[in-house]
Amino acid sequence: MELLSNQAFWIGLAQIIWINIILSGDNAVVIALAARSLEPRQQKQAIFWGTAAAVVLRVALTIVAVKLMQLPWLQLAGGVLLLWIGVQLLNDGDEDENGDEKSHSGLMAAIRTILVADLVMSLDNVIGVAAAANGNMALLVLGLAIAIPIVIFGSTLMIKIMTRYPVIVTLGAALIGWVGGETIVSDKMVEPIVPHHSFGFYAAAVLGAVLVVATGKYLQGRKASSATPA
Repeated sequence: MELLSNQAFWIGLAQIIWINIILSGDNAVVIALAARSLEPRQQKQAIFWGTAAAVVLRVALTIVAVKLMQLPWLQLAGGVLLLWIGVQLLNDGDEDENGDEKSHSGLMAAIRTILVADLVMSLDNVIGVAAAANGNMALLVLGLAIAIPIVIFGSTLMIKIMTRYPVIVTLGAALIGWVGGETIVSDKMVEPIVPHHSFGFYAAAVLGAVLVVATGKYLQGRKASSATPA
């Protein structure tokens, strides 16, 4: 009860919720892209379990976030992984899934993609959450738990928008590429060469977005050509 009557607790909780609302946009896009090719029932399962597991991982990541950020080449490798994920997500919607086994495989693949992408994209974001929690584990867990329905709602809404406006899929993949480019140049070993918010920093983000979309469209074209009868 003393914890609940503590003004600092409520201020910290509000800060964590606000940080998660701001940072949940790109995560909702990843989840929607990963789940969009599943049937409606599995979409709900992928969104729920993917989001819940991602939040649990984010709690663990936040605890060691400061130390992880000091590891050389970690963010560079994570950024390259995000570029690959963006290309894969841009093409996943073209796959035909038939049968229970393939359907289950698609669900597990979507959840796995959500986990990996959220983990990489949260490397620098969790520092803000850790600072707001100020070492209070109850505050950290509660704040991130409240973020679950926010991300679930955002993901569900994004899937509906993507179904109605397919161009959003391309824009979503471009966003992942943008974050991937930013993550690469945010690495401890690269940041001294390409400082944050410099021209090179944003150029890397743009290059990441263009690379993901261009590669994804190229692979889509090849797939369509190979599927067309001679």
